[in-house]
Amino acid sequence: MVNPEIPRDWRWAIPLFVVEAVILFLLWDGAHPTVLAFGIAALALTLIFLLLLLGLSYTGPKSKLYGLKPVTTRMPAVAKPVGHVHFRTKMLWVITVLLMYFVLSNIFLFGVDQATVIDLFASYRAILAGQQGTLMHLGIGPIVTGSIIMQLFTGAKIIGLDLTKDDDKAIYQGTQKVIVVAMIFVEAIPQVYGYLSPSSSIIASLGNFSLGNGPLLAEMIIIAQLVFGSYLVFLMDEVVSKWGIGSGISLFIAAGVSQQIIQGTLNWLPANAGAVSAGNPPSGTIPKAIWFFTHLNAQQMASGGWEQVLLHSPNPVVALAGTAAIFFLVAWTESTRIELPLSHAEARGARGRYPLRLIYASNIPVILMSALLANVSMFSILLWGNGTLSHFPLLGHQWWIGSYPASQAAATSMHVSATTPLTGGAYYLSTVNGLESWLLPLLNAHTYGSFLVGHAWWQDLIHVLVYFSVMVVGSILFAKFWIQTTNMGPEAVARQIEASGMQIPGFRREPRVLRRVLERYIPVITVISGAAVGGLAAGADLIGTLGNASGTGVLLTVGIMINFYEAMGREQLMEMNPLLRRFIGGE
Repeated sequence: MVNPEIPRDWRWAIPLFVVEAVILFLLWDGAHPTVLAFGIAALALTLIFLLLLLGLSYTGPKSKLYGLKPVTTRMPAVAKPVGHVHFRTKMLWVITVLLMYFVLSNIFLFGVDQATVIDLFASYRAILAGQQGTLMHLGIGPIVTGSIIMQLFTGAKIIGLDLTKDDDKAIYQGTQKVIVVAMIFVEAIPQVYGYLSPSSSIIASLGNFSLGNGPLLAEMIIIAQLVFGSYLVFLMDEVVSKWGIGSGISLFIAAGVSQQIIQGTLNWLPANAGAVSAGNPPSGTIPKAIWFFTHLNAQQMASGGWEQVLLHSPNPVVALAGTAAIFFLVAWTESTRIELPLSHAEARGARGRYPLRLIYASNIPVILMSALLANVSMFSILLWGNGTLSHFPLLGHQWWIGSYPASQAAATSMHVSATTPLTGGAYYLSTVNGLESWLLPLLNAHTYGSFLVGHAWWQDLIHVLVYFSVMVVGSILFAKFWIQTTNMGPEAVARQIEASGMQIPGFRREPRVLRRVLERYIPVITVISGAAVGGLAAGADLIGTLGNASGTGVLLTVGIMINFYEAMGREQLMEMNPLLRRFIGGE
């Protein structure tokens, strides 16, 4: 990794080596790990400090991230196609990757006791495009988290990169890959400590030849599977982006949410084990409604049947109506746009329009915001119940961060999951799941007070307001970061219009003039865009969605389907018109 073209100050190695040695000494002296565990910890710390050394030792005029170039240029990646990829080939790759995703989502992790699996991302499973207890357990979480970190660093000007330059953009993307790999380990390792527990059979088998390190080796096998599955998702996303149509991440989200919506609509099996009854009806909206209409008389329907069909989970009719409403609202907002008139500076009569969509920042802000809340949920669970992190000074096992049911039995008695927060910041930032969880208790606390899970009505109301506000404000902030890092800001768009030879009629053909005109629209539309997607996602959660797909999941799926349809249309247009393909596709 020593490159003579990259100027470095290797004296940074001394303080970093001292810090690593101190950490390892404290680890050995305080935790008394086995030799194998200590060796794994030493290897992990060495890799981390090596990356720090490469970055900090760089003394060139550019960003410190250029110091990571020996690593970023060697990261495994999918090669870009040479020349034009035909539409049929692109569709074939999309279908192949989608089939691989469904296959991997049904391959359960080897060596895991499936009866004890606790899903840390239960409330955000739809948008993370994963399935609990399988190779897709982490889903796209590490990829999105890595993107969040780079977005925040770029927006806060912590990293000095100009993403309009090819070299800086390549460093940005390479560094993001390194962070994604790091986040795979960060999210995979905590999973095996109480949430993806090894089965007793594999521990016994490994203990026969591992000198008592059976549990540790079993945990390493599970972590290796999680890392393999997550990095495979990362590579599949690259395959779709380079050889297919659209984005692999979007494809996986749409596939997972669509599966949940279909199951929530048509599933005739009850949500709980046992025979179908009024207390355990079919879980799908349509079979559930049919069962109540055919098994209960008019008096029984009036005394509680209508309430079960319309409002009570699983999958009440109001969730079907809310999901349909989100579909129509997103379709309408996606088609709403402002079009700036353009004319060619040299070719007289050549005119065009530059569209500024109402959802200008697309659905990316709400993905990033939801992924951020998913990580908050995961770490609050770990800080409360993990054997090691719960003893962390000031943060471990603190109610104000978030408390959870003491056991699965306690959670069942409260009619919640083991990952449902009961107090603290985690409670107020947790997803709201339908009218049953907040509106009915507010209207009739005597009948529906059990849904408050021990909270007062005003606490539940604050929970709703905080969650809605955080989703809206967070989506606005991420929308602002997103347009700046993807060359969608006023200055970047002005340069693009000027480079194409176009201008706004009545204004001089100069980037500064174009920028001032665009500054009247783009910042405002960006705020409206972020607020709209955040409000729609949170609003759908308040109403409820089919299959617990979450408002964010439904919102994203509709937008992804519309964008995919438009992308297919552009690809077919380029396929039919070779001249247009050369102009757009670069052939």
